[in-house]
Order: sequence, then structure tokens, then C-alpha cells
Amino acid sequence: MNHRTTRRRRLLTGGALALTAGLVLAGCGNDSGNDKDGSSSGDAAKKPELKVGGAYIPAPAMADMAGGFFTVTNKGGADKLVGASSPLAGSVTLHATVGSTMKERKSFDVPANGELAFARGGNHIMLEKLKRKPEQGDKVEVTLRFEKSAPITVAMPVKAATYNPSNAKSHSTTDKHASTGGSTDMHASH
Repeated sequence: MNHRTTRRRRLLTGGALALTAGLVLAGCGNDSGNDKDGSSSGDAAKKPELKVGGAYIPAPAMADMAGGFFTVTNKGGADKLVGASSPLAGSVTLHATVGSTMKERKSFDVPANGELAFARGGNHIMLEKLKRKPEQGDKVEVTLRFEKSAPITVAMPVKAATYNPSNAKSHSTTDKHASTGGSTDMHASH
């Protein structure tokens, strides 16, 4: 072999090795499995799997306004509660209670593989401009809207004004709906 052929082979082999190493390194990416924002790529790509349970409305004292409570359980990727509506109300707004101050919010995060709780003394919905005052024993239809998931419609039972699920007497393991005020669990339909 002459000197030129050997030199050409070395250059081609070296170039091919450099290209292969570059491709291998580019394919490795970020070994941590986290995106720039720290979230796991798997969680971000996963679809939310939402379920609403424990929904209820305490019998309202006023004829034109009522509060509502529920828990959104998510067994998938993150989502966001962005609104609500009800045929009974002129408007339904989302609220957070911080200290003793109630503030309207545009949305609430529903964490990946987590829960968003709306409970007395905390987050809640306000049904405003009621067409009629709901009475204890009624069920009020409320539709929750999410950023990624399909809307979920829940039949929220109207409970006694003093009802608090943490104080509910029935905690039977055979009827897990007894402590949540009835069978109100609903899934997102896609």
C-alpha cells in the first residue's frame, strides 16, 4: 500500500468513528429522565386519568348562592381544572381560601398521580345566581372542565348545612361511598 492510500483510510476511519461517537452521545440525552422543568418525561407524556369523588353541596343558607366540595383523583399525567358550570346556576366560580380570605381563581393544578381537594375551609366552587335554592336530598349537576381531559359531570348531593365528610359516622369498608355522601364518583369520558 502506498502512503496516500493509508492516509486516506485513516482519515475515513477517524471521521466515521467521530460521527458514530457523536450520534451515540446525542442519543444518550439526559440520563436523569427529567425534562428542563424537572418533570419526568413519562409523567408529562402520560394522559391524565381523572376521577371525581366525595362530591357534595351543604344546604345553602342563601337562596342565590351555594358552595360545593369534591376531590379530583388523578392516576395519570398532570392536568388543570379550568372551570365549572351547572344548569342550576348562572355562574360557577373556582375559589381558594387562604387564611380567612376567599379568592377567586382561574384554575387549579391537578398533579400527576395525585389529588386536588375541594373541602370546607379550603378550595371550593361557588354556585352563584341560583335559579332555585337546592334543598337537602336534592342532587345538583355540576360539570367540571379541564385543560387536557374531557369534562366530568357530577351529581352532587345536597347535604345538611353542617355536614362534614371527615365527621361522617359510616366508614364501612364494604360501602366506601357511605362516607362520601353517596355514589358520586365519576370518570372522565374520552
